Amino acid sequence: MPTPETTPTDELALGDDLRGFVDASPSPFHAVAELARRLRAAGFTELAEPDPWSLVPGGAHFVVRHGSLIAFRVGSAPLADAGMRLVGAHTDSPTFKVRPHSDVRQAGYRLVGVEPYGGGLWHTWLDRELTVAGRVALRGGSVALVRLPGAPLRLPSLAIHLDRGVRDGLKLDPQRELVPVWSGDLGSEPGLAEALADAAGVAAGEVVGHDLVLADTQPAAPAGADGTWVAAPRLDDQACCHSGLTALIGAPAGPRTQVLVCNDHEEVGSGSMSGARGSFLTDVVRRLVAITDAGDPQALPRALAQSRLVSADMAHAVHPTRYDRHEPAHQPRLGGGPVLKVNANQAYATDAASSGWFAERCGEAGVPVQWFVTRADLPSGSTIGPLTATRLGIPTVDVGAPMLAMHSCRELASALDVPLMVGALTACFAD
Repeated sequence: MPTPETTPTDELALGDDLRGFVDASPSPFHAVAELARRLRAAGFTELAEPDPWSLVPGGAHFVVRHGSLIAFRVGSAPLADAGMRLVGAHTDSPTFKVRPHSDVRQAGYRLVGVEPYGGGLWHTWLDRELTVAGRVALRGGSVALVRLPGAPLRLPSLAIHLDRGVRDGLKLDPQRELVPVWSGDLGSEPGLAEALADAAGVAAGEVVGHDLVLADTQPAAPAGADGTWVAAPRLDDQACCHSGLTALIGAPAGPRTQVLVCNDHEEVGSGSMSGARGSFLTDVVRRLVAITDAGDPQALPRALAQSRLVSADMAHAVHPTRYDRHEPAHQPRLGGGPVLKVNANQAYATDAASSGWFAERCGEAGVPVQWFVTRADLPSGSTIGPLTATRLGIPTVDVGAPMLAMHSCRELASALDVPLMVGALTACFAD
C-alpha cells in the first residue's frame, strides 16, 4: 500500500472531498442539497418538474424530487440516435427514523421514539453521540432542512453487571431497547419539537410534519496506518453518489446524453415516488426524449435500446478475520478498484454484455477491476440496478467500491478507490 509520501496528492484529495461530502449529508435531503450545491457551482441549472423545460445540446441541468436527484448533460445527438449513459446510486443509508409522536417519557428520562430504517447493524449505534437531521414541513407548504447542533441523543448500552448473558450474544429489541435518550424528564425542559422549530427558525406551532433520521456526529476521518482509509458513516451509498457526481461534472460532453440518478429509499425496497420503483427516472427520460426527438414516435424505445446504466453501490471487501464468509475465488480488496457484482438469481443486473462493456471502459481508463459473487449458501443483497433495468429495459451493470462494515453506524473504505471509481464512471459517461 502506498505511503503518504508516495501516494499521489490528487488521490488523497478526492478522499478528503468524499469525507466533506459525507459530513454535509446526514440525511438523504441533505445529500440532495449538497449534490445540488456542487452541481450549481459546476454550471448546472435546476429545473422544476411542474415547469416546461427548454433544452439545448450541451445544456447541463438537474431536478429534485424529495430525497432524490437526477442531473444530466444533453448530448449533441438526438437520444434516438445516440442513447444515454446513466450512472445510478442511492442517497439513503440504514438508520433510525423519528416517529410522528416521538416524545417518550419513562424511568425519569425523556426519550425520542424511533424505528429502524433498513437493515442495519444496530449494535454499532450503541454508545455513540447522535443527532437528528432531515426536513420539517411548515405551515403554508414550505419545507426546511434541519440538523440539530451538538449531540443531543444517545443509545446507551446496559452495564454488563445487569446483563451477564450478553457474553453469549447481544440481541436488541428495537421497540424497547433502541430508543435514544434525549434528557432527564424535568417536566418543563424543551423537547425535540421545540428544538426542531428553533433549528428551522420558526415558532413550534409552525412545524406540521417531519422526515427525520438519526445521524452519527463524529466527522468522517482518515484511518489506517498510512492514513489512506476513510472511516465515515453512510459510505453505503453516499460514496457512489459522490463518485458519480464527480464523474459527471468532469466528463467531456459528447453525442450521448449523460445522466446521474441518485434515488432515495433503496434500503427499504425503493417503493416510493422518489425511489427506483417509482416514476422519477422514467418521467425525466420521457421528457428528455420528447424534447430532443420531437415528432419521432419510436424515439423512446430506440433511445433506451442504445443506452447503458451503471448501478453504482458499495461492495463487500474481503474481511480480514471473517474471510471464510466470502466466496473463495471472489474476494475484493480495499484499494483494488471497482467491483463488478454478479448474482445468478438476478439480485444484480450484471450480465456478460454489460460487464464486458464496463470492463472495457475501465481498461481504457487504466482502472483495475475486481469481481464479487456471494457464497452459494448465503443470500445476496441487491441494488437499484435490477429495478431500474426492469422499469426501463436498459442494459445494466452493477458495480461498487469495496468497503468493510457495510450497514454499520461507521463504515470503512479506501481513499485510493475514490479516484479509481471516478475514473471508471467518467469513462462510462464519455463512452
